Amino acid sequence: MTRNIALLLRVSALAAALATGLSACVPLVVGGAAVGAMVATDRRTSGAQLEDESIEFGGASRLRDAFGDRVHININSYNRQVLLTGEVPTAQDKTNAEQIIARMQNVKSVVNELAVMGQTGMQGRSNDTLITGKVKASLVDAKDLQVNAFKVVTERGTVYLMGRVSPREADRATQITRTISGVQRVVRIFEILSDQELQRLSREQAVPASRPAASTPAP
Repeated sequence: MTRNIALLLRVSALAAALATGLSACVPLVVGGAAVGAMVATDRRTSGAQLEDESIEFGGASRLRDAFGDRVHININSYNRQVLLTGEVPTAQDKTNAEQIIARMQNVKSVVNELAVMGQTGMQGRSNDTLITGKVKASLVDAKDLQVNAFKVVTERGTVYLMGRVSPREADRATQITRTISGVQRVVRIFEILSDQELQRLSREQAVPASRPAASTPAP
C-alpha cells in the first residue's frame, strides 16, 4: 500500500512538473507544453513551440464553437503535427473535426485518432492520466533518454508517443512504454532525426546558454 501511494505521489508530481495532463472537467482538452528550464532543452525551435501552443488553444476554441459539449476531443500539437484523440458521435463529426484543424495556420499535418463512440467517463480519463504519468516517470528512470524530447498522450489505454527523436530513442521509448501496466497499445508519431541532426541541435541549444547577456544602452 505504501509503495502504491508513493508511486501515485511521484506520478502526480511529475505530471504537474511537465505540465502535460488530461483535464476531465471539459469536453475539449488541450495538451500543454513544458515550461521553464524544460523549454531550453526542447528539440523544437522556440517559434515552433509557440505555434504548437497557438494551435492547441486556437484549435480547442474552434472545435468547441463547432461541436459544443457533445464531443470529447483532445488536441495535441508537436512541431506543427497535430494529434486528435477522444470520442465523437458520428463519422462525419470525425471528418469535420480534422478539416477544422487542418485549415488552421501553421498546421503541417493531422493524425486523426478520434473514435466514433460515446464519451468516456471520469474513471477512464483518470486511468489514462495515471498511465501517462507512469510512462513519463519510466522515461525519466531510463537515464539514456531525454524525457523532454517526448510528448506522451493516453486515450482509452492507447499511448501516443510524439517527439523529435533518433531511431534508437524511438525504439527504446516504445519498449519501455509497452511494459507499463494498463497500456493496451503504443502508437508512434515521431519525427525521426539522424545522430548528426541531434548533435547539431545540442550545439545550437548550448550556444545561447554560454553567451553573456547583451547590454542595452540607456535611452
